[in-house]
Amino acid sequence: MIIKARTRQPTLPRPADRQWFRRRLLEWYRRHGRDLPWRKTSDPYHILVSEIMLQQTQVDRVLPKYHEWLGKYPTLEALADAPDADVATTWRPLGYNVRPRRLHAIARESVTRYGGQLPSDEETLRSFKGIGEYTAGAVLSFAFGQRKAILDTNVARVLFRMFVASGDPKSHAMKRHLWEVSRTVLPMRHVFDFNQALMDFGATRCTARKPGCPECPMQSRCASYPLR
Repeated sequence: MIIKARTRQPTLPRPADRQWFRRRLLEWYRRHGRDLPWRKTSDPYHILVSEIMLQQTQVDRVLPKYHEWLGKYPTLEALADAPDADVATTWRPLGYNVRPRRLHAIARESVTRYGGQLPSDEETLRSFKGIGEYTAGAVLSFAFGQRKAILDTNVARVLFRMFVASGDPKSHAMKRHLWEVSRTVLPMRHVFDFNQALMDFGATRCTARKPGCPECPMQSRCASYPLR
């Protein structure tokens, strides 16, 4: 009889490692964090616009469109009142054209059901088509100051390399685990900066290709270092 070896299940970071990671990440962010316009507002709609635009689209392409969009549709009410064709035209050339349709529908539902405001509770926010777990966490964290974890592609890469290093990072089971890691490492304070730092670290340091491992402030405790 052949006995198959059990696959070792990934574990959550130890308290000391969580604390060390938070401190190093926030120190790095204070020196290297990007200056982005959606980090200078707490308007839930403006933050939602940035998050939806940033899905599958690079920051440098989003920046001019973000300003143009909010210049034309500064509020949910303004967007809700806009004709479909105008919204589609304004979105171009960002692509993935289901995104403006969903954003338009969110605006109309917000006006109809919530007085032109985005709800501040996760269950209601996620009831909107087009707002999933990540987008809800980002809006609640960045706009409403709530202690909510996030997990986008960049964050997942950082957490996988830092704390896991083995297994399939794209599997559903691993994604669930990385959500738990994100919740576990989230500090009680400075949540806005911490979540922004995670995204910046993945986008500019712990990149998918040619990550900056030799200069990385995490290398002494990174489970993947040296990355091969």
